[in-house]
Amino acid sequence: QAPLVESGGGLVQTGGSLRLSCTASGRTFSYYAMGWFRQAPGKEREFVVGISWSGGNTVYADSVKGRFTISRDNAKNTVDLQMSSLKPEDTAVYYCAAQNIPGVRSIATIASEYRYWGQGTQVTVSS
Repeated sequence: QAPLVESGGGLVQTGGSLRLSCTASGRTFSYYAMGWFRQAPGKEREFVVGISWSGGNTVYADSVKGRFTISRDNAKNTVDLQMSSLKPEDTAVYYCAAQNIPGVRSIATIASEYRYWGQGTQVTVSS
């Protein structure tokens, strides 16, 4: 089983909202910076948003700023992604990931800096 499990994906109309959740399976990621990536058909996986292990710092891709909000609950070992004002170009498989090394203060924006991944959840935004 993947160390991270995403849920909450689905089909939504343009302008709608979805909330994705990422739950750790079998281990804790409380001291890891976490990120959400997405991959649309025929495109490379791209960074969406990241959050520091404490939750005090976040980094958003320009394409989602003001529309998406990441949060985490270390007691529950979960990371959530609230997505609003969704657009058709947000359609993709969304992946949750944990960075390579725990306790790192910086938030990486490239996939190779993330070691642990979920299997992804499909988000489809209809026009």
